[in-house]
Amino acid sequence: MKNYKYMVREAVFEKIERISKLLESNDKKLIIRSVWRSFEHQKHLWDGKVASMQKEYPNKQPEEITEVVSYFIAPPTKSMHATGGAVDALIYDLKKNCIMDFGTNDGLNIELSDKCYPFHPHIPLHAKENRKLLMDLFEEEGFTVDLKEYWHFDYGNIGWAVEKGMDHAIYGIIKE
Repeated sequence: MKNYKYMVREAVFEKIERISKLLESNDKKLIIRSVWRSFEHQKHLWDGKVASMQKEYPNKQPEEITEVVSYFIAPPTKSMHATGGAVDALIYDLKKNCIMDFGTNDGLNIELSDKCYPFHPHIPLHAKENRKLLMDLFEEEGFTVDLKEYWHFDYGNIGWAVEKGMDHAIYGIIKE
């Protein structure tokens, strides 16, 4: 999408900076795939995946398609990314000159399936270790990992508040 803005809350930025420095000291780089998203951008992602699934499964009912899509893409007005407290990230290995293998990705492209669940048992050991590294880095900074996406981390938003057992979120929606 044109004119994508990488916006995050200041505290989130500081946490990402610390994670980046830790990785750089180990010949790795943090890749930020996505942070804040407008509702318009989220709708673009949602509509694109729905259209793709409709072509792939022309005999499925629209309700079935939206149910499947909602496992991995939040509906347009429900995304934690709209808070500036969500981060989608992967790691680049400078020694191997590639994005690390997390079990469902080919570089930046991630195949959406149940294997995206952070602790899925049926991925290779090296992918489990890579996920552990990524998740540990973010969890040490106070983030929570999404239950269905090993690459998605929340801080300060409602997803984070629920997972941490907080009374309320720190961050609400950021409007342009």
